This record gives sequence, structure tokens and C-alpha cells, in this order.
Amino acid sequence: MIKYLSLDVFQTLVNMYVWITVLAGLALLPALLKTFFPYFFQDCVYMYRALGRGIRLIVYTKKTPFYSIVDCFLDAVKKHPGKVFIHFEGKTHSYEEVDKESNKVANALRSEAGLREGDTVALFLGNEPRFVWTWLGLAKLGCPAALLNFNIRSKSLLHCFSCCGASVLIAAAELRDAVEEILPALKEKGITVYLLSDECTTDGIQCIGQAIAKASDTPLSPSLRSNIHIRTTALYIYTSGTTGLPKAAYVTHERVWASSFIQGVCGVTSKDIFYINLPLYHSAGFLIGLVGSIERGNTVVLRRKFSASQFWDDCRKYNITVMQYIGETLRYLCNTQKKDNDRDHNVRVAIGNGVRADVWKEFLNRFGRIHVRELYAATEGNVGFINYTDKVGVVGRINILSKVLFPFAIIKFDIEKEEPVRNAEGLCIPVGKGKVGLLVGKITKHTPFVGYAGNKQQTVKKRLSDVFVKGDLYFNSGDLLRIDHDNFVYFHDRVGDTFRWKGENVATTEVADILMMVDCIEEANVYGVKVEGHEGRIGMAAVKLKEGREFDCNNTCSVLANYLPVYARPRFIRIQNSLEVTGTFKMKKVKLVEEGFDPNVIQDPLYFLDLTQKKYIPLSPEIHKSIMSQDIKL
Repeated sequence: MIKYLSLDVFQTLVNMYVWITVLAGLALLPALLKTFFPYFFQDCVYMYRALGRGIRLIVYTKKTPFYSIVDCFLDAVKKHPGKVFIHFEGKTHSYEEVDKESNKVANALRSEAGLREGDTVALFLGNEPRFVWTWLGLAKLGCPAALLNFNIRSKSLLHCFSCCGASVLIAAAELRDAVEEILPALKEKGITVYLLSDECTTDGIQCIGQAIAKASDTPLSPSLRSNIHIRTTALYIYTSGTTGLPKAAYVTHERVWASSFIQGVCGVTSKDIFYINLPLYHSAGFLIGLVGSIERGNTVVLRRKFSASQFWDDCRKYNITVMQYIGETLRYLCNTQKKDNDRDHNVRVAIGNGVRADVWKEFLNRFGRIHVRELYAATEGNVGFINYTDKVGVVGRINILSKVLFPFAIIKFDIEKEEPVRNAEGLCIPVGKGKVGLLVGKITKHTPFVGYAGNKQQTVKKRLSDVFVKGDLYFNSGDLLRIDHDNFVYFHDRVGDTFRWKGENVATTEVADILMMVDCIEEANVYGVKVEGHEGRIGMAAVKLKEGREFDCNNTCSVLANYLPVYARPRFIRIQNSLEVTGTFKMKKVKLVEEGFDPNVIQDPLYFLDLTQKKYIPLSPEIHKSIMSQDIKL
């Protein structure tokens, strides 16, 4: 006999079934999301972190007086004065100690140099703690700092100093010779030069070491920097960009804050120990590494320069958890001799840019599961990406926030003409998914492009107008990128008159100008060529000799050494009877780049810069073979 269920019992069973179904669905949801939306959770975490930092920046902007990164540092000093801020060559410096040292610098510069808010000061220092507290001292006075590359000399050094409008130069004692080289020109301009040492006999150079040592370490009044706001220039950081001598990019306090947030977006916390071995005159080492660590309140391990042989020993010694890199540094690490303790470290995050996919994979396979946070950005640019996933080979990922934070586009670009392709209406043409094109960022109030100090021509050149509608304005990145169908961003190549080698931008026009200072050379066309097993491109030049002259191997090397750092000197030179130009008299480079430096293919005379002999030598097939097999190190 069938018994019928009561209505209440039936309803209870139905409710139970619904709840079981819902709970089962929720239990299956992560698996379903992972299957159909594999990066959903990573997208959510990134957007949460990015939005949080965006809100913080708005809050800081509205604070009166403006809340700068210096105020953030002072809050960190109050919160944990005894915490180690900097490890350097066996010594430690706490947050409180760095604060007091920076107070002494600021007080000494106020009394000795009469520095006041708004005075620009050029810093010519290597990676050392004094760099940190000298910059902080200047920031406490409201003085923008121009961060000079300590590798540059002579004409380039004088140019970099002059274009930022600095009235004072502060240099490390070990860089005195480089300063003395340009001292007559500095004297003519009425520039005050200070050396961070106790004594110096050179006329025109003052020593400020003792004045700093004797100065008071009492805190400075915030009123000394009371006019600082979000759009005030905080720094000048130099970039080769597209053409000419290095350009001083304006870095506002807004940009300083935005860059400092990158560590947080990558999941770095105040408990992490951050390893800085990139130069502090670069935006990566200074803004992401140093300033980012101030924003996080963590500890940094600072090195004068990168050392592949000591890298992992440092990581183990200091319990480093976050490292910085450029593509070359990861390759150097992979090229070291394998050891049983390669994975014996606590590094969990690596932040940087420029690593090839094959090196990336090798790095992970050898050194263990490290979250590589490859990013794309430019010091002066208004658009950037970060790979917050663990997908190998990409520089970023597009999500809902991307075009809100950085309105950008990728447009068709003519490689031969080195200009965007335009339609019949004179407007640019966006490329579709999977296609390579030129990255441009829309210039708006919230995504400005400030430009370069003392270089209006290059500032104008980086602005691209009439992109999608008449009168609009975009920042021309000079980089070719691609977005795939899964919204991942890939870096393809640089365009125009620049290439990247050893982590540095090399401006071809600057190198060509200096090559033409060589007595035997009439014309020069400089470009970068790829070398198997190396990131970026290495410098090469096609030159036309003056009539009746022979190539001077020694003098060419000597002139380049006087004006250019090693990474910018062309390692290969090709002698041609004439240099090809376009209809508008621009040097043709595409074919030269494709032909490279193979003496088995090229009939023109080829030369190789032998740094050990300090001269150019004929490039034989044997030398070419040794370069390709990496027996000769570049």
C-alpha cells in the first residue's frame, strides 16, 4: 500500500534538494571557473589590489598638506624605528638611522648650499646607502633630484646635467675624475659642485663630507616642502627613448606613488626582504625597488652591482624573499655552474622586465617555483602592464580595469617608413587580437605625458595626434606589442632609432653623432642586431669613410670610449661605399638589421670591437663562429 507524503514533508525534501544542488554547484564552481575562466581568481586579486592603491592615491592627493613618499617614510620610522631598512656590505642601517642621516644631509645642504624648495640637485652616485639618505635629505627640503647614470662621461654627462636645470651637483668621491672632466663647463655656468668626501684639492669642487658629519640630525619642518603637490616634479630620470642624447624625463610625485605600488600589486608585504642590485639611477631600481620598499615598510639588501656568482649566496645569507631582474640577469644566473643547493633559498617573487621565454623556463626549472612578475612600462610613459599570472613569456594581461586605468590602443605600424599606417581620413587603424602593432596611450588628465626637461622637440615627437578622432592625443611608446585571444600582452620589438642592450636603452642618433667625430668617418648609420642567446640587440654601425681614408681601428675605439659607456659602443662596424637613405633622407636600417654581422654572407669589410685589445679588429668567420657559440662573451 502506497503511503502518500504530507505536504510539509514534501516541501522539506524539495528544500533539501535545492540546497544540496546549490551547495554542490558552489563546490563545483571553482573547478568550473578554472576550466572556463582559468585566470578568474588572479584577475580578481589583481583588481582588488589595484583598486585599493588607486583609492589610496586619491586620498593622499586630497590630504592637506600633500602626503608624499617622504611622509610615508617618516611614518615608517615612527612605526618601527629599529627595523633594518638597508643591508649593505655587511652593515645594517635601521629606518631611524637612515632618517637621522638624511636629516644631517638636509641641514648641511641648507646651511652650506642654501638649498630651498624647488632647487634641482643632480646626484652622481653609485649604489650605496649614502645615495638613499642624500636623496631623502633633498626630498625633505622639497628639492627634485636628477639621478645621473654613473657610467656616462664627458659630453653625455654634461648634457644630462645641463638639461635638468640643476644648480648643484653632488658626486661620490670615486667619481671625481669624471666631474673634473666637465668642471670648466660647470664653472662657466656657475654650478656649485660638492664631493661627498672630507677633502679635495681641486679648485671649483667643495667637499661636504665633514659638514654633513657635523650637521644636526634634528627633524626638518614639513613647512620646508609645503608647496609640494601631486603634479610637482619629484625626480628627473634619464631615458634614451627614441633619439638623441639621454633625455631627462619628468617624474612627478604622482608617478612616484604609482610606481611604488607595483610591489604591493605583486603581493609583496612589509615582512619581505627585497634585493636591489639594479642601478638606483634607473626607475626599476629606484622607484620599484627602493621607493616601493618605503611604501611597503620592508627591508632592502643593496648591492653596488649585480653579481651572478654571489647572487644566491646573498639570498641565503639575508633570507631574501623578493628579487629584481632584467632579462640579462636571469640569463647570467642560468649560465652559472649548477649546484646542489640551487633551490635552497626563500625567494618567492621576482619583479622585472625583458626576460626571454626560454630563459624564463630555464630559470624556473633550475631555481624552483618563483612567481615571475614580468612587467612593461616606460619611465616617461602613461601606459603599463604587469603579468600577475604565472604564464611564461607575457608582459601583462588585459582585464576590466586595464582600459579604465590606462586607456591605450595598438595600431598598425609601417616598419619601413617607421610611422603609423593611416586610413583615407588620416586616422590610425587599430589592429585585431593576435596582430602586432604600435602601443599608444591616450593622454588625459589622469594619464598625462609630462615629457622631457629641456627638450621640447623630443616631447612633441612622442605625442601622436589624430589617432582615432581629429584632435586627440596619444603617447607614442615606440614599442611593438601583441595581445592574444586570451588577453595576454606580449612584447614584440622596439621601433625607430633605439635598441636595448645590457638592460640599457641605446640611442642610435647619439652614437652616430659620436662616430662622425672620428676623423676617418664621414657618415654613420647605427642600429641594433640580434645575437643568439642574448636579450635585446647589440650595437652595430654601417659607416662611410671619407674619401681616400682607411678605417682607423684604434682611434675609433678611443673616441667611442671617451664619450660612450661600454654598452652603447658598437661592437660591429660595417664599411660601405654609400649609405642607403629613404626619400626623406632617413637612414635605411631594416635590411642592415636583417643581414646582421655574418662575414660569410656580407661582402663589405666587417670589424669587431675587441675590448681586451681596446681596438677594432677584422671580423673573421672564426671570430663570428666563436661569438655565435658564446666562446667570446659580449
